[in-house]
Amino acid sequence: MGSDIFWLLGQIISLYQFVIIAGAILSWLVAFNVVNPRNQFVAGVGRFTYAVTEPVLRHIRRFIPAFGGVDLSPIILLLGLEFLRKILWRILVGGF
Repeated sequence: MGSDIFWLLGQIISLYQFVIIAGAILSWLVAFNVVNPRNQFVAGVGRFTYAVTEPVLRHIRRFIPAFGGVDLSPIILLLGLEFLRKILWRILVGGF
């Protein structure tokens, strides 16, 4: 039972990590004029990733501001999600 719950929560965490990475890559592509932000598909993906990730990233940015113009909040969030996955593994499955 615990391994099934861990599997489901692990999949949700993985999907959220994918959205964070996609949003970061998209922001770089827009910043370097590789993709056109006026493109309807690009704008839709950008709005989605922003709406899903920004509430969490905003809280992280309160404590850790941009370092030399580089936003480290997505990296910190990804590390935090991996830490959460390890904690869930120990609680639900009992592994090390």
